[in-house]
Amino acid sequence: MNRGLIFGVIAMATIVVAANILVQFLYGNWLTYGAFTYPFAFLVTDLMNRLYGAANARKVVWAGFVIGIACSFIGTQIMGEFGPLVTLRIAIGSGTAYLVAQLADVFVFDKMRNGAWWRAPLVSTLVGSTLDTAIFFSVAFSASLSFINPATNVAWANEMLPILDAGPIAPLWVSLGVADWFVKVALSLVALLPFKILVSRLSDTRT
Repeated sequence: MNRGLIFGVIAMATIVVAANILVQFLYGNWLTYGAFTYPFAFLVTDLMNRLYGAANARKVVWAGFVIGIACSFIGTQIMGEFGPLVTLRIAIGSGTAYLVAQLADVFVFDKMRNGAWWRAPLVSTLVGSTLDTAIFFSVAFSASLSFINPATNVAWANEMLPILDAGPIAPLWVSLGVADWFVKVALSLVALLPFKILVSRLSDTRT
């Protein structure tokens, strides 16, 4: 494995571990601190894709998946005030959402890699972020999917409230997902500048 891929794996591992820890802490009513860290996983994936190709980007994604599963397993073994820090539904939702979203990001980026420099990272991250949010929050909290693990109490997440205190009535988990998605979209725009800078600098080191 070359130095670039090692950097990618380390960066992805750092982001995944940080997100798994910070997701336990609330920021305001609708977000966790993990919402501000995990989106940068898409930046790492897109950098690897641009610099080393789709096949190597997928290797980094799979490395992050294994690390994420390990973190989730550890979380299921640590008991908090209301049970395990990570429930089985959250573990399944997190792993599934990560893998589907990141592989979709790699696929879309690769298909658009020959266009304007910003198009592939922006569109692929938006697609990946949307899939990640929809899969995670529905699998982890939707009452209609309670068969995944009937022992997990998700009644709190299905309390009917106005979306973000202002929209139509929906389960609480929908507000959490919408807020999370907005953060991902905002950070996908912010990440375009570091993507451009890092591609330029890392490309120079390879020549």
